[in-house]
Amino acid sequence: MAAVSVGIFGGAFDPPHVGHVELARVGTERFELDRLLVRVVEDPGHKEVSTSPQIRLFLAELAFAPLDEAEISLDPFPRTVDSLEALALDDPVFLLGADEFAALSSWKDPERVLALARLGVATRPGFARSRLDEVLAGLERPDRVTFFEIEPLPVSSSEIRSRVAQGQPIDGLVPPAVRAEIDRLELYRRVDRPEDGGMLRGEPTEGTTPT
Repeated sequence: MAAVSVGIFGGAFDPPHVGHVELARVGTERFELDRLLVRVVEDPGHKEVSTSPQIRLFLAELAFAPLDEAEISLDPFPRTVDSLEALALDDPVFLLGADEFAALSSWKDPERVLALARLGVATRPGFARSRLDEVLAGLERPDRVTFFEIEPLPVSSSEIRSRVAQGQPIDGLVPPAVRAEIDRLELYRRVDRPEDGGMLRGEPTEGTTPT
């Protein structure tokens, strides 16, 4: 029986957008993955989140639904290396973007990450390859890194949250099902608070929790 090829794609997904889905889709094809574990990090160690893990999981399930290989679940570990240790998979491919790879030296135990998983790094036209080569040159196992190109999609979760807070449309930036739930649950809207000048609404109103 042929070995099952497993990929991992993790993130805060606050919210998941079309760039996330495209990276997952192309990465799945490029590495001929049988399974893609989409891991929604409960409490990211490197960034703040605006919504609960359950809501981000719900949105991720909607966003990645078109990918038959995708299996969405919560990841209780803030750091990638700890998550990989717990999963204990047989040489999986960890998918990530070029920006994340460029910051690899700031990760917890990056060499151990490379021992536990190969890295599939999505690049895009216009991204400075010299930044990636510099990181690659500092690794003990650069052979564990494979670059693949994806269509450039200028979108970020922070931009989407900002647009929603300002009442601007996000059509085309997130999958339609995700946009519909952001509207229905009133996520990322700015509510007035005199003491802090306003904040993002990151939880649904009473009676509108996802099912």
